[in-house]
Amino acid sequence: MTLVYIAGALILVLMLWLGNGIRRIGAISKGAPIKARPNEALLLIDLQTVFWNHGPYAEAEKTTASAAILAETEAAQSQGHPIIAIRQEWSIPSTKAVAKLSMKGQAIAGTDGTELAPPFTSLPQHEIVKRVQDAFETGELDALLGRLNVGKLRLVGLDFNYCIQKTALAARNRGYEVTVVTPATLASTSTESARQKMSAAGVILS
Repeated sequence: MTLVYIAGALILVLMLWLGNGIRRIGAISKGAPIKARPNEALLLIDLQTVFWNHGPYAEAEKTTASAAILAETEAAQSQGHPIIAIRQEWSIPSTKAVAKLSMKGQAIAGTDGTELAPPFTSLPQHEIVKRVQDAFETGELDALLGRLNVGKLRLVGLDFNYCIQKTALAARNRGYEVTVVTPATLASTSTESARQKMSAAGVILS
């Protein structure tokens, strides 16, 4: 009987640990409110080989999104706006376990495919690794945007319902002006709920 209790306790601990990983993946950070800043930056979110080449996106959708992303980067370059690539690497033990169980093990730190996909490799001047869907979670993006005096963000990339949405909402929590360039994003499922949440938070969906 004691072994049964021990086994039950271990299962419970494991479930709580995995549940915490799931919570951390989708959490939206708060952060300190920013002061007025004049500059604008373009964020390229999760445009990595593993997602771009092996994600659940149709080729026609990728062609359309790629053209829009390249147009956005050209506009940013012409205006002298910094372009920042955000790459996903699951590195927290509990989130790595969740990724192995439910995400085909994609984008785990140290695995193939976490680099930027070839169409986008040469575009950014800055590159940041995020550990969860919210690109602000580690504080590294906060610090970089502060150094660049950025108060306005334009977001492109994938997935609209997950990393785009969570990063946009985290940015709004800090007081950034945020525009999601919808033609330059990809989504694997309906975007209605994410659109509603972002619009309610003051995110501009162009």
